[in-house]
Amino acid sequence: GRGRDGRGRGRGRGRGRGRGGDDKDEWIPVTKLGRLVKEGRIRSLEEIFLHSMPIKEHQIVDHFFPPTAGKLKDEVMTIKPVQKQSSAGQRTRFKAYVAVGDFDGHIGLGKKCSSEVATAIRGALIMAKMHLVPIRRGYWGKNSGLPHTIPMKLSGTCGSVSVRLIPAPRGTGLVAAPASKKILAMAGLEDCYSTTRGHSRTTGNFITAVFNAVSASYGYLSPELWKPTASARVSISFYGRRGPSRVENFTHSSFST
Repeated sequence: GRGRDGRGRGRGRGRGRGRGGDDKDEWIPVTKLGRLVKEGRIRSLEEIFLHSMPIKEHQIVDHFFPPTAGKLKDEVMTIKPVQKQSSAGQRTRFKAYVAVGDFDGHIGLGKKCSSEVATAIRGALIMAKMHLVPIRRGYWGKNSGLPHTIPMKLSGTCGSVSVRLIPAPRGTGLVAAPASKKILAMAGLEDCYSTTRGHSRTTGNFITAVFNAVSASYGYLSPELWKPTASARVSISFYGRRGPSRVENFTHSSFST
């Protein structure tokens, strides 16, 4: 028949008429974690963060924060052109930084470089969702009311930029630059002091340093976390194995005789 692989030529420049209907938006997981999330074995992002399981599919975040709900907000932080010298001249592409957050303890930052601005923004949004991390919040002084600031001094670096975040009393607000104030606000912080060293005019490195600083909030084991906690069963190891592994097969076949 005519056409490629005998499938016909279709009509127009698309893939033919009547193809790609409602199934194109259906999520088919390709990782073990994605299958567990879609099957309902893992019911919250905190279970993923508890066992430090990497998120390789952005649909996992969309499952817990549906786009139709509008709880997870995204914002384009900066778009800058980058150039590469080639034999034919200069090749210009665009690098986009996108931040996502729910203003309630979750923040993500992604970057992507592409020849088109729209493609770069779309890729950066996907990377930001896959880099979503929890933010620990605490108090300054009296532990009354809801947590409003960071629990301890935090620092983060990227390139020559070094950012230090300091807890602030309730009602202080976010004492920071406009770019870093957006990151802190999307993370759910209300009061915080900040100090910066280095070439902070490089917006990409600046916001990355702020993101690295707030991401380190759960990296410090403060005294209130010293008490022993009951270890929960890891869902990915309990539900993920649907049969004997290849190592077990090799072991049984090698030593059965």
